[in-house]
Amino acid sequence: MIVVLNKNIKLIVNYVAGPVIMFFLFYTVIRQLHKQPNWKDSIHQMFVAATGKQQWKLYCMFLLMVINWTLETTKWQIALRPIQSIRFERAFKAILAGTCIASFTPNRVGEYLGRMLFVDPGNKVVSVAPTILCSMSQMLVTLTAGSVGLFLYHYWTPVSPEAWLSPTLFKPVIILTILAAFALLLVYYRFDPLVRRVNKWLIKNNKTFSVPKNYSFRALSGILFLSTVRYLVFMLQYGLLFSLFGIPLLGLQVFTGVSVMFVLMAIVPTLTFLTDLGFRWAVGIQVFQVYTLNTAGILAVSLGIWLINLIIPALVGSLLILRIKLFSSR
Repeated sequence: MIVVLNKNIKLIVNYVAGPVIMFFLFYTVIRQLHKQPNWKDSIHQMFVAATGKQQWKLYCMFLLMVINWTLETTKWQIALRPIQSIRFERAFKAILAGTCIASFTPNRVGEYLGRMLFVDPGNKVVSVAPTILCSMSQMLVTLTAGSVGLFLYHYWTPVSPEAWLSPTLFKPVIILTILAAFALLLVYYRFDPLVRRVNKWLIKNNKTFSVPKNYSFRALSGILFLSTVRYLVFMLQYGLLFSLFGIPLLGLQVFTGVSVMFVLMAIVPTLTFLTDLGFRWAVGIQVFQVYTLNTAGILAVSLGIWLINLIIPALVGSLLILRIKLFSSR
């Protein structure tokens, strides 16, 4: 009786979880859109741009989306190598599945679970550490570029005293961001000693699994380099969308505004579904309103980035989850 019950539970999880996730994803997307003001104007702008003479920029956006997730896949392959080798195709599927589950979990914690689904059964728990390493490398780039962006935003941008962040607070924020980046850099390149300490603690507490180690300086630097290239891809995507929607910004303005946005989104917890589209819109307006008064255009850019970089990969990831068994058949 117990065996039959367990088998039924596995069947339900294996073949029902995927469709439920996909339905929930569609529902939350529609719900988020309807909650936002001016969402119809943003969608209309995107439709006009997609059918206009500059629609090639939109095609470039999709190409950059593929490049973006290819870079993340390569990062994870390198980070996972001390545990197991994984083919690029399977790693790519794991990244998209992680994006799917992360899209409706607080602070994207579901990303770890999604990637674990594609790791060998004996390595699922251990695979959390490589994913943390990839996140650390991307956060390090975000904080480093963000400190530069905050500096440029403060000293080269006419920010009024009534702005979203008082000019008197900019210096402390810049200093804290630089210190955070430096501290994370030290932790990042001391990842091996840290995991060895974790391993000793696990052994001391009679845990039955270990954590990966032996990350070389070359491997860590390679992961960090790929994170930097991925960051530049994000910048290029924003630049293309601003140009597509008729917002004339200089390259330095795009870098400054986007880097400040990324820092804010990194340090502010996201507790709502799908990384909170409303928060993205609010931050985009507050940061870029010093460069342009085209609020609808800013909304369209934020929505376009959100759809192309997160929602489309998440939808593809939900389809991949349909084809994988969360439990073995035994």
